[in-house]
Amino acid sequence: MSHSPVASGEKQFPMSSPLSPQQEVSSSNHLSLPSPIITRRTRTESISNRALQNPVETGKIRTFCRNKGHGFITPDSGEGNLFVHISDIEGAYVPLPGDEVKYRLCPIPPKFEKNQAVHVEIVNLTPEVHLQWDTPSP
Repeated sequence: MSHSPVASGEKQFPMSSPLSPQQEVSSSNHLSLPSPIITRRTRTESISNRALQNPVETGKIRTFCRNKGHGFITPDSGEGNLFVHISDIEGAYVPLPGDEVKYRLCPIPPKFEKNQAVHVEIVNLTPEVHLQWDTPSP
């Protein structure tokens, strides 16, 4: 005779997801982190020069987490979301979802099949209060 764990007072725990946190983000929101993450500091001079040759594009911040150090931009062109690293945000304010930005595309090595946003500048702030970079996170 089998017994129910609930009936016998035993605790039930949900099964953990077989997906890694990165896969969970990419499957639920269609956002995925590049691997490896290329920062302004680790980007080669030749990659930086390639980015500077690309035209300035526009979009909106979809998500940005100061604590994690990255976020995503939804391009006005309608193409897929672009990764943005904290080191590529220029200006005094921490971006918030909905902020309008301008940026350049930078190819992500080693295959250069995807791009990330670099030289990101906020051109139109949303009405919410924006923290400055030198203000501690709440």
